[in-house]
Amino acid sequence: MVNLRQPRDVAQILLSVLFLAIIIIACLWIVRPFVLGFAWAGTVVIATWPLFIRLQKLLFGRRSLAVVVMTLFLFLVFIIPIALLVNSLVDTSGPVIRSVTSGEMTIPDLAWLNSVPVIGAKLYSGWHSLLEMGGSAIMTKVRPYIGTTTTWFVGQAAHVGRFVMHCALMLVFSALLYWRGEQVALGVRHFATRLAGQRGDAAVLLAGQAVRAVALGVVVTALVQAVLGGIGLAISGVPYATIFTVIMILTCLVQLGPLLVLIPCIIWLYWSGDTTWGTVLLVWSCVVGTMDNVIRPMLIRMGADLPLILILSGVIGGLIAFGMIGLFIGPVLLAVTWRLFSAWVHEIPPPATDPDVVLHELETLEDKNKQ
Repeated sequence: MVNLRQPRDVAQILLSVLFLAIIIIACLWIVRPFVLGFAWAGTVVIATWPLFIRLQKLLFGRRSLAVVVMTLFLFLVFIIPIALLVNSLVDTSGPVIRSVTSGEMTIPDLAWLNSVPVIGAKLYSGWHSLLEMGGSAIMTKVRPYIGTTTTWFVGQAAHVGRFVMHCALMLVFSALLYWRGEQVALGVRHFATRLAGQRGDAAVLLAGQAVRAVALGVVVTALVQAVLGGIGLAISGVPYATIFTVIMILTCLVQLGPLLVLIPCIIWLYWSGDTTWGTVLLVWSCVVGTMDNVIRPMLIRMGADLPLILILSGVIGGLIAFGMIGLFIGPVLLAVTWRLFSAWVHEIPPPATDPDVVLHELETLEDKNKQ
């Protein structure tokens, strides 16, 4: 009996694929405002899940109490510092914006140049000679650009509100993920297994380990260094310590370190004549600037046994490619790819370590082919 193959209905296949694509795109478009908040919530929950489980055991196994405590903890860690930062930025930038918009900003006198040894008087005289030759004209040309830049920064206030909204969504999604974390994780693993079998499940588990490694080794290290550096700035009497602390967090996240902010502050303290606190901040900066060499590898090993260069490359590359969320996307992609590549390579036994043995086997095979 001959089985005749039924002709494929190409139109039906194309329309089915088109219909599925439309459904997927529509769903992604609907949930697009919540993606960033959910991504941050997933990252936070994955990184703090072991802490959450320990807290639940301490609270007599009550999941609801543990969720409330962890949500309050995230509120204290994220929302309150962000509110203080925004308030500090508004208070600091208010006088600058008013002086720029009113046209009262003038070129500074730089009288402190006279205190520079040997060349101070010449620098001060040269600066004022430049002002006399056309300082007002220079300021007239520069002021419109300053005003435009200031207007741009004022316009970015909407982004602050959007960021606060994402933080609120992060708190809500974090509470939901804490409450149903096991079910969500099992669903993701089931979907990955349906796509790629056991390797898909392994990729999801590895992604979770990589997220925890990055959160512990990179973010926690950056926060510790920045907070300790900010404490040193505040104690030493450096103004705008809060803003400098935020800048240090960013420089530490991109692996530039806190010294990029601390060294100019030390120079300023010595320049202003406060040598005592300048020396204290110098010693403190040496401790803060080198502590990441000890903390980061230890914390990364606690999250996942991954090469340090892989994590750091993923952090920097992900930050450039995807923004702040790239701090986690970059290392996760590199880690999963590296582990899958390593598993694929090790499916066969390694070659012989002695090259003479390999060459002898090759010669034997060539002799057999000639015969």
